[in-house]
Amino acid sequence: MSVTSAASEAAEASDPTALDARTCEERSLRLRRRLERLIGIAATEGNALVPLRNGDEIFGAMLEAIRDAEHTVDLMTFVYWRGDIAHRFAEALAERARAGVRVRLMLDGFGCRLIEKDQLALMAEAGVTVSWFREPLYLSPLKQNHRCHRKVLVVDERTGFTGGVGIAEEWCGDARDESEWRDTHVKVTGPAVDGLAAAFAQNWAECHDDLFDERDRFVVGDHQGDAVVQVVRGSASFGWQDMQTLLRVVLESAEERVRLTTAYFAPDAYFTGLLCDAARRGVEVEILLPGPHTDKRVCRLAGQRHYEELTACGVKIHQYQPTMLHTKAITVDRVAALIGSTNFNRRSLDHDEEVMLVVLDQDFTAALDGHFDEDLERSELIDRDRWKRRGLLQRAREAAVLPIRRFL
Repeated sequence: MSVTSAASEAAEASDPTALDARTCEERSLRLRRRLERLIGIAATEGNALVPLRNGDEIFGAMLEAIRDAEHTVDLMTFVYWRGDIAHRFAEALAERARAGVRVRLMLDGFGCRLIEKDQLALMAEAGVTVSWFREPLYLSPLKQNHRCHRKVLVVDERTGFTGGVGIAEEWCGDARDESEWRDTHVKVTGPAVDGLAAAFAQNWAECHDDLFDERDRFVVGDHQGDAVVQVVRGSASFGWQDMQTLLRVVLESAEERVRLTTAYFAPDAYFTGLLCDAARRGVEVEILLPGPHTDKRVCRLAGQRHYEELTACGVKIHQYQPTMLHTKAITVDRVAALIGSTNFNRRSLDHDEEVMLVVLDQDFTAALDGHFDEDLERSELIDRDRWKRRGLLQRAREAAVLPIRRFL
């Protein structure tokens, strides 16, 4: 028996919930092929991923990558506001542009409207190319509601970042109190970086004439690790979308456990039904949501109208207590993880440009499951019986948001 096999068997013996290698391989391959066939995007092998939790880890890693850039920096974000961290990013991008690196920054016309003008001037004077995605003033009514919610940083075509974090003070720190939001980002190296670069290019092409130039080397992503990664992009249009297919396949494929963390929970009846169906067939379904600290209370009301149905099916709903929870992550059956910009709401699935990584890797999934366990220790479980007895005022508030639920 090999050392690896012996260690694996020892781990399984000490943890009765551990999966044997064959089961893990079968689950991973089955989910991979379903997603590749039904979405039409091939997964890539040989990737390495580092989960980053909260601003102290996330911003440090992103700024280090920008400062080490030698050829290109592409950054797109939905939120770029005020404060020290916003100035630090502006200065880092400007410094690289002055050094001859091609730096492109794409800002959502609505989400980044509060950015300070001196930051824009600093970057523009240094040679950063700043473009705005769908500025409301210049949009047709049909496009006003469709925003670019993707958060992507690609450096030198080899290192990528994505997740939930915007560039603003509320994301700084380590979720120690209500002024420091809880969020998760991920650093990616390997062939999957191409998918993040494509997410940037797709939106850049809409707002700028030059899609690439001589600084783009189009390097081939080399082997960096053992993770299999599929990059799924969601875009606003009529009909069924890839992001909806992704969530549907994942929920319908789950056999043991689904753990969903989302900042904004406002699903329609169909996706509520998928969560209930999973719970009814014996899958442990747990949802982690913001608690008393949330920046969109209307969206929370839209989700709360589903609590009674979900808890009746056996779904466990937890509310995070210390601060605003902004993470967007799902883990499935201990073998797969989804991480990116997509929330479990109508806005992400129907209206906004989004990007999500499907990661088939036990170690990465275990890391996110570990984060989930730690977050549960700081959360409160929704009691089914108590929620059924909620007052008329709460029920009236839930009903009041029904006319606008598809925009939340």
